[in-house]
Amino acid sequence: MNDLNPYAKFLDGRPPQEILVATPSVLTGIIESIGPAKSTTAPAPGKWSAAEIICHLADCELVFGFRLRQTLAEDNHIVQPFDQEKWAVQYSGIPASQALNVFSAMRGWNLQLLKTVPPQSAGRKVTHPERGAMTFQTIVETMAGHDLNHIGQLQRIAAQNG
Repeated sequence: MNDLNPYAKFLDGRPPQEILVATPSVLTGIIESIGPAKSTTAPAPGKWSAAEIICHLADCELVFGFRLRQTLAEDNHIVQPFDQEKWAVQYSGIPASQALNVFSAMRGWNLQLLKTVPPQSAGRKVTHPERGAMTFQTIVETMAGHDLNHIGQLQRIAAQNG
C-alpha cells in the first residue's frame, strides 16, 4: 500500500479524473437502489449507514477542495487532518439525498477547479502531518481512491438490501 495515498489500491490503473467525474451519478444510482427508508440503517453495529457514508463523502469533498486550493495557493502547504468519527456525530437525521446534493455540488466545483489547473501544478508539494510529503496529484488520486472505497461499501449495503 502506498503510504502517501492509502486509497491508491482502489484505482486499479484507472485515470483519477474519470472516477471523480463519474462518482456523483454512481452514488445516485446506488442510493436510489437502497431507497430512503433503508439508507439510514447501519449494515452492522458500529458501521455507518448508507446515508452516513454519503454525509462523510460530502464532508471529505469539502476538505479535499480546501486542500487542493491551499496547495495551489501556498508553497509547501501543510494540510490539517480531521477526525472523521467526530465529524460523523452530526450525521444523524441527514437524508442521503440531501448529503448527495451537497456532495455533487462540491464535486462539480472541485472538477471545475481541476479543469483550470495547469499540468505543472500536479507536482506542487504539500505535507500531510500523518502521511508526509505529497503532491497536488496525490490529493487528486486520494480523492478518486476514496470515492471507490466508499462506492464499494455502498454497493455491499445495496446488495444486502436485495
